[in-house]
Amino acid sequence: MTHILVPDNLEKIGLDLLTKADGVTIQAPAKITRDEVLAIVEKADGLIIRSATKANAELLQRATNLKAIVRAGVGVDNVDLAKATELGIAVMNTPAGNTVATAELAFSLMLALARHIPQAHASLLAGQWERKAYMGTELRAKTLGLVGFGRIGQAVAKRAQAFDMTVVAYDPYIPAEVGRKLNVALLPLNEVLAQADYLSLHAVVSPETENLINQATIAQMKKGVRIVNAARGSLINEVDLAEAVKSGKVAGAALDVYVEEPPKKDNPLIGLPGIIHTPHLGASTLEAQEAVAAEAAEIMLDALLRNEYRNVVNQGVKVG
Repeated sequence: MTHILVPDNLEKIGLDLLTKADGVTIQAPAKITRDEVLAIVEKADGLIIRSATKANAELLQRATNLKAIVRAGVGVDNVDLAKATELGIAVMNTPAGNTVATAELAFSLMLALARHIPQAHASLLAGQWERKAYMGTELRAKTLGLVGFGRIGQAVAKRAQAFDMTVVAYDPYIPAEVGRKLNVALLPLNEVLAQADYLSLHAVVSPETENLINQATIAQMKKGVRIVNAARGSLINEVDLAEAVKSGKVAGAALDVYVEEPPKKDNPLIGLPGIIHTPHLGASTLEAQEAVAAEAAEIMLDALLRNEYRNVVNQGVKVG
């Protein structure tokens, strides 16, 4: 029998797919501590996780039967990819399920920035009626710069074009032909930064992209640029962004993600006027949760039962 451990919450549609599969047993406790996971992970052939479980070296070394990990989501920063590769464990993600949800959130944040919606709402609840204080700006005829032009970046671009925005993007891994088909110019990073009225981040975190938005790159941007981040917090140097907002170089930012989550009270961006915050809601729609759960289950079953590995993110691993 093939044993699959699901220590994090997974929607019923995914659990049902696993339960119905022949030759598979699953263990999906509703609540489980870190110590309990470490105690039972050695039995698992497959591990399906969300963001709560940290598949670090300690856990992976105990998982002596483990062949595959599926991250029900896109980011795999809670998995020690180097250790997994060393141990021959394939790490896969589910990039399709969250695409629309994250793109819609990013675009919602951009609209909220343009029209000061959260601030105006809070003001009215406080008994005020300050129409002039919340004068906004239109997205029409503005330039949206995208850093990262994968599934989510492309979905954001389509929505921006429906609002009559010009879209430019930076992504060294996407062919220029893809951009041409979508009427998006793929440009060097410095050109995207210089042209953008709004800048939305959709890159993965790597040594090249960590702290990508910093004092030096902000200096290349227009005065009054607005920044949206619904990707990963560590793409931004939070201290540098806070200083840029205070100086007026950056007119505002909308952040769904943070270097440390939840952010501490002394985070320089928390409470700063001109900043909109949400608590990592990118994938938080009913539709996305079900899609991700089903995709995670299908990918795991394909790997363990049919030796078909999809969306492997640690490319150097030997599977099969």
